Amino acid sequence: MRTRQVETSPRTVTSAHRPSSYHSNTMWHPRKAWNMSIRKVAVAGATGRLGRHVVDVLSERGHQVVPMSRATGVDIITGEGLAEALTGVDVIIDVASWHASDQQAATEFFRTATRNLHEFGQKAGVGQIVAVSIIGADKATAGFLAAQQVHEEANLSGPLPARILRAAQFHEFVGQLLDWQQGDVAYIPALPTQLVACRTVAEELVDLATDPDAPAQSAPGTPIPEIAGPREEIMAEAATLLGARRGIKVVGVDGSGMPDAETAASGGFLPSPHAKLAGPTFQEWLDTRP
Repeated sequence: MRTRQVETSPRTVTSAHRPSSYHSNTMWHPRKAWNMSIRKVAVAGATGRLGRHVVDVLSERGHQVVPMSRATGVDIITGEGLAEALTGVDVIIDVASWHASDQQAATEFFRTATRNLHEFGQKAGVGQIVAVSIIGADKATAGFLAAQQVHEEANLSGPLPARILRAAQFHEFVGQLLDWQQGDVAYIPALPTQLVACRTVAEELVDLATDPDAPAQSAPGTPIPEIAGPREEIMAEAATLLGARRGIKVVGVDGSGMPDAETAASGGFLPSPHAKLAGPTFQEWLDTRP
């Protein structure tokens, strides 16, 4: 297993929060922190699993937040309410996602949503867009993960400067896997992963979106930033921990029949050497849950 420096404790969140160590050569001082705290940031997918955390982190750091979702009257697919929502916005953070694993439907969602965010954002004078993707999207050949390739490409080829953050699967995703199962026995792939907390991903997204010294778009050839949890875990083992709380027996399976199962089994969807490792392990995160 690879060993890298890991940030294991949550950072104190204030309006003078220091920029991410991703730009560790940046000199920090209160004036720059104050500049960060007055940005107006729109969040696409603001009421989703990750979006709620992004809104919380932005608010805690003193930013003006525009939450965008159908629940707030903004539809990034039809464009309804989008022009009004983006008025005066400096940065868009896009964490909107499709609700199912079908590749074709997910691809169309990401293509349409990304096009609308760029086009409406350009008209509104938005400075840049920061979007979340998934670690391994560049290696996927099918399924939801492959649809993320379209998401990344649409952002990087759009009219707005764009930055991508690839994240590992969320701790919260384990519960979703159990929810999809029928009965009191769950068959979960025994595949390697490096689960990360949504809150940790949200903090890194906000760092990318609000660092005043970060370029609006990564230089050509620069690796896409990645964020993952502190250690490699097995998905079925994590599900077993949660299943014990829910009275669900978890049986680990080899994942055959899943898209790119061989790639996943060989560690192809684990974080790259340049990834930032942060946040709690799955067990540590679970211990904080009610």
